[in-house]
Amino acid sequence: MQVEVKRKLGALALDVSFGGDPGGVTALFGPSGAGKTSVINMVAGLLRPDQGRISIGGLCLFDSERGIDLPPDKRRIGYVFQEGRLFPHLSVRSNLTYGMKLIPIAEHKVKLEEVVDLLGIGPFFDRRPRLLSGGEKQRVAIGRALLTSPEALLMDEPLASLDAERKQELLPFIARISREFSIPILYVSHVMEEISQLTDHVVLLREGRVVA
Repeated sequence: MQVEVKRKLGALALDVSFGGDPGGVTALFGPSGAGKTSVINMVAGLLRPDQGRISIGGLCLFDSERGIDLPPDKRRIGYVFQEGRLFPHLSVRSNLTYGMKLIPIAEHKVKLEEVVDLLGIGPFFDRRPRLLSGGEKQRVAIGRALLTSPEALLMDEPLASLDAERKQELLPFIARISREFSIPILYVSHVMEEISQLTDHVVLLREGRVVA
């Protein structure tokens, strides 16, 4: 993953450049307001840079000089938010397979059985989200993102809404994802404990700039 972006956001002049290891976990770390979420929203295609270039593997997602700006649904990126954002009227099974059905079968790289086993979500496969704990909802949200067979996985403080016990429950699952599926992960957090347990590389942001 290669990211070089510039964007004026009110008083914040975002100017960020970094590269991530294939299959590794790269953390965007820094205080609130540093521009972490804005950067991953640019990678996802939810926010357009003023200029720059974003690529994953051999696929160019954005290039201001060449006029390339793939829409979010063409970027093959999984996104896990702070809250699970599950469909309340669907079962866990249906939530998991929702995005999976939109991907051509020939492009499926991640199997449902693998994700269910990895995340330990078999016991509540047929439940609705309202019957799940916060940690269980996040596991389902991660599984749903994985089952789109993404080229990269974005995680925007996915543990922020959980208590300490649930966080410790979920960290091992996240750590295994990159190893077992060889999917690069861009992980946003301002909690050093999470960063130290999960990540291979850290990009330290402050006031919209990379400082380390």
